This record gives sequence, C-alpha cells and structure tokens, in this order.
Amino acid sequence: MSERCVNPPRLVVAAPSSGSGKTTVATGLMAAFTEAGLTVSPHKTGPDYIDPGYHALATGRPGRNLDAYLCGPELVAPLFAHAAAGTQLAVVEGVMGLYDGAGGAGELASTAQVAKLLRAPVVLVVDASSQSRSVAALVHGFASWDPEVRVAGVVLNKVASDRHEALLREALDGCGVPVLGALRRDADCDAPSRHLGLVPAAERRAEAVESVAALAARVRAGCDLEALLALARSAPPLPVTPWEPAAEVRAADGRSVPAAAPGARPRIAVAGGPAFTFSYAEHAELLHAAGAETVTFDPLHDEALPEGTRGLVIGGGFPEVYGPQLSANKALRADVRRLVLDGGPVAAECAGLLYLSRELDGEEMCAVLDGSARMTERLTLGYREAVAVDDSVLAPAGLRVRGHEFHRTAVTPATGGEPAWGVVRPERRREGFVGGPFGNVHASYLHVHWASAPVMARRFVERCVPCQD
Repeated sequence: MSERCVNPPRLVVAAPSSGSGKTTVATGLMAAFTEAGLTVSPHKTGPDYIDPGYHALATGRPGRNLDAYLCGPELVAPLFAHAAAGTQLAVVEGVMGLYDGAGGAGELASTAQVAKLLRAPVVLVVDASSQSRSVAALVHGFASWDPEVRVAGVVLNKVASDRHEALLREALDGCGVPVLGALRRDADCDAPSRHLGLVPAAERRAEAVESVAALAARVRAGCDLEALLALARSAPPLPVTPWEPAAEVRAADGRSVPAAAPGARPRIAVAGGPAFTFSYAEHAELLHAAGAETVTFDPLHDEALPEGTRGLVIGGGFPEVYGPQLSANKALRADVRRLVLDGGPVAAECAGLLYLSRELDGEEMCAVLDGSARMTERLTLGYREAVAVDDSVLAPAGLRVRGHEFHRTAVTPATGGEPAWGVVRPERRREGFVGGPFGNVHASYLHVHWASAPVMARRFVERCVPCQD
C-alpha cells in the first residue's frame, strides 16, 4: 500500500505530570463529542490497558494504544491511521508528563514524541490547585521546551472557585497558549483505584458508564468544545501508510495466507471478562488476518471453552482479585488442561501465566504449569527488551521483541527449563522471565504488542491447524 496523506482531526491530551487529570479530560472529551454525534477514535499513549477500557465506553469503539517503545516510532502513525480511518475526531490521551519517556532513552515513548509523529496539537491539562500566577511560568516552560511540540491550549483542572479561575486566566492572558477549559474539583467523578491503578471498566461496568457520563457533563460545562474541535481540525495532513493487518501478516515471512473454506478457520478462544481485561485490539485483527476466528470467553462464568477451540490466548488482567471464582469453575479449568494435553497451542501473558499455574494465593488454578503464584508487596514495572530463547508456538528462537512488565505477583518455583524470553535490557535482569515454552504452551510475565512482530500471530495460527495425514 502506497503512502498517502490522511487528515483526521486530532488532539493529544497531555499534562506536566501524572495525576493532573489527563484521563478525566480525555475521556470526558471523547464522551462529550460522541454524545454530540461525532465518531471519535480513542487512543492512549504507552502500554496502559485500563484507560482504553474507559475510552471504549466513552466512544463505542476499541481503545487503541500508541506505544513508540513497544512498536517502534515507525508504527505509531500507521497504527493511528488504521484506527482513525473514517472517524471525525481522534483524541489521544498521553502518559505521565508530556516529556517523560522510557527511562534513559530520551524522548522515546513520551507523549511529546507521539504528538510529533502524529503532527497533532497538544492540550495541556494543568493541576491548578495550590497555585495562581505560577501557572503561567509552568505553561510557558512546557510550551517552549521543544519547538516541534505544539502546545496549543490549556485546560485548568482542580480549580477551587470563580476567584481562583479568574486569577489563573489573568496569569495566562498573553502567554500565547489559550485557556480552553476550567474544571472544578470533583472527587465524585474519580474512578476507584487499587494495586495496579484504576479499577478496569469491565469490572464495574454499570458504575463506569455513569462515571463516563458524568465526565462528559463535566467537560461540556467547563470546556470550550467548539474551540477544541477547531484546534483538532487545524492539524496538518499526515503522510502515512495506514497499518493493515493482512499486509503485515504477509510481510512477516513473505507468504500469503490461503483463503479458508467457509467454517474452516481455526477457532482461537481469547480470555475476557472482568478477570482478563488486558489486551490490544490489533492482536485479534492479526489472528484473523492470519486465518483464524477469535471467540471471547469469560473464565469466571463459562464452564467450557468455545466449541471447536483449537488454540487459547490468555492476556493480562486481575485474576488475583477473582481467585475463588476462577478456582470454583472446575469444569473450565479441566477443559483448559484437556486442550493442552490434546496439543492445542496456548499463549499466556502475566495474568494468563498465573491462571495456568498450579495455584494462586492458595486457590487452585489450571495446573498446566508446575508453579505456585502469590501476591507480593513488590511492584515490578517497566519496559524490557527480550529475545526468544527457544522455538515455541508463538515465536521462533532468536526473535527480538520489546515488551512491558507490570505486576505485583511472583511464581515459585520458577517453572523450570529455559524462560520464554531472555532479557536483553535492562542488563540487570539477565535471569529472564518466569515462564517458558513448554511444548505447546508459551507463558511469561512479558506483555508484547504483536503489531511489532506479526510473525507471532501467523506462527500461532498455523499451530492451531491439525496436521493432515
């Protein structure tokens, strides 16, 4: 596919630091514009799985991640163009502070880098509590730090009163960055948090729907939506070849995917529901492009894998919150073991690794892997560069990937044998990741975005097709 110019109206919602209110403003904007009749494409900078769940509620479309570390800077614009095709507005929520990226890697994976790659104007959300005139110095510093980043508007958050707002607006008057909104303090709109951040929307759907509606009302009342939409429409054309999963699968090894007869696509079950909420939308698209049919199931309630399942994908989530319920579903756990014994390929990341273990915090799990998992006080968090130690159903030996690790659990004993991925960076973690390729099972703590290595989707689907005599 040749490069062409696409030009969806677009905004990047950023902040000086975490906790300033990016999610409040970004999700509220998505919901408010969707309620106004626009088709909105939602995006999140970085590896976060939780915010996109709220974005999906706000827009009715899958939340998409744009991560220049996991996928490489070269894929940010193509993935964006793929997701935003046919929409009337794209809103990109940033990560951490505007200029914060992968540690020790300069601007890599920062919101600023993504804004530059998308040629998108930035709206800076400022926590205005405990300051007045100083807000002008802060905004001036962020707007002038990198001339390639267009900080084109400010939304003041956590404003105490009309008098406080007047002082803030007076300070910012004439600094060259217009105030496009001011939101009062409102703890009632905050989503609940726990050990790994916000509680996913899928775990509190009814309340989450109400929260998103409240955010939309709050943003409508406090922001100049007309000015924000005009700013989004001011983004220049973006020269890019949109990402296309079928083309990516073909390019992975130069082979086309043979057309499947009706009903002949191998069926891959994908864990979902409240306990397994972490996934990237592109994974299912790549599996489909590689010739598979994907069906989502809920390990909390479904007593069997979907009929005809040939392969199983279990992503991240919070199985530790639902240990007793997962354990109580003995029929499904037995079905998972049956699939493994029958040779069906399994790809498991983080929560999937815990679910396949013998037990989790004393609750029986699938016992596919001989390891015991438990919650710990230690947070393991960060980007990793890794290499496939051996051939597996997911990756050929030597495949280098970039991933993300995010958990407060440990598995002991380490499941034995070589790890699934050997760590390349950071060097201090040379031991590799718990888990490994165990015959037809690939399990690890590492989250990987398959768009960066589409050969994994093709390889996994081909393992789902029974050998012909």
